[in-house]
Order: sequence, then C-alpha cells, then structure tokens
Amino acid sequence: MAKILYVEDELFLAKIVKESLETRSFEIIHAVDGMEGYQLFLHTNPDICVLDIMMPKMDGLALAKKIRAINSNIPIIFLTAKNQSSDVVEGFSVGGNDFLKKPFSMEELIVRIQNLLKLTGSNIPQENYKKLGNFEYYADKMVITNKDFTHQLSHKENEILKVLTNKQNQKIERVELLNHVWGNDSFFNSRTLDVYIRKLRAILETDENIKILTLRGVGYTFYNAHERY
Repeated sequence: MAKILYVEDELFLAKIVKESLETRSFEIIHAVDGMEGYQLFLHTNPDICVLDIMMPKMDGLALAKKIRAINSNIPIIFLTAKNQSSDVVEGFSVGGNDFLKKPFSMEELIVRIQNLLKLTGSNIPQENYKKLGNFEYYADKMVITNKDFTHQLSHKENEILKVLTNKQNQKIERVELLNHVWGNDSFFNSRTLDVYIRKLRAILETDENIKILTLRGVGYTFYNAHERY
C-alpha cells in the first residue's frame, strides 16, 4: 500500500480528497500546514507527497525544499489555486515533479500519483483488479467479466461496487455509500441507489457465492464465500 503525505489547509477539500484516495487503497497522512507536514514527513516515511502551495506557517514550496534536502527521490506533486508561470518555475526549481491546478478531478490526481509511483518504482495499490467468485473486476477500466459475458459498468455502478468490494463481508452503512457516490444522502439519491444496487445484483446473480446483502435499517454487505471473515 502506497503511503501519501497530503498537506492541505482547506479542511473540506482535504476530507474529500483523503476519503477518495483511501477508497483506492492508498494510506493517507494528512497535515493542515507546512510545519505539521514536515514533522509527519520525518516520522512516517511516505512514498509520495501531495502539497498545497498556499498554506499557513510554511508554504508548500518551502516544505518541498526541506523535504528535498532529506530525500532527493521522493515524488512531489504541487496543488495550486494560482495560474502564474512563476509559481510553476519555482515549484520545479525546488524539486517538484508535477503540478495540478485547483479545482481538479480526483481521477486526474490519482493518475498523476500512479504515474509518479511507477516512475520511482514505489508500490501502487492493487485495488484495480479483484477476483469476485467467478467474476474478474477491473475497477480502473470499469469492467466486470466472467467466461460468459463482459459488462461495462457505468461510473456510479463502478463507484458503488468499489466501496462494497473494498470491505467484503463487512458492514457498509447506506449513508457511507450515498456520501461517497453522490456527496449527500438525500431521499432522491437514496432511491437512485436502490436502482443501482438492483442492477449490480442482476449482474452478479449467476454466482451464488457472491451477493450484495441488505442489512435492514443499516446498509449493505458484499458477501463473498471465498473471502475469510
């Protein structure tokens, strides 16, 4: 499991990014300012750093400079709300490997993280492929397949299945699924979730050893007889 040092002082954004990356099997170490980020870097040995530039106490550029004085190889991605070439030039001059301008998509951030980890030979999480009974599930391609058919999942089907299969044989609260996929647990989204769950059950029904079970009043569990509890 790759470990990411994520330094961001916007707490709402940080929560969304942290939870999204954790669903992809990354371990996230979050700091709210550059000083805390530097201390966590010293004590946690991350595989990659994702640093906001504008931060209190110590900005991302100063933090990157201190990190580079200790480790010349660790990948560093800068997040910036600015659109000035001088920031990009300074960022690369202090050892940054990549830039991402806010607002950004999570998929773009994940791809950039994975590319840098590949280049440096660091571990990349293996959540992209799962064996589910007689099915093979490729989350990055949004595909589930077996010997009889291949199904191209929709974005929402894929997101729901990822959450469920990341915690096989464990309780998944309904509100957790709703917040992850839609960002809130409104009545309309709740009813829409029911539709997607029925669609996923229809795809998986040929294998009796795997099931999406409803936990009444709580949520769901992805039952897999081949996985140990």
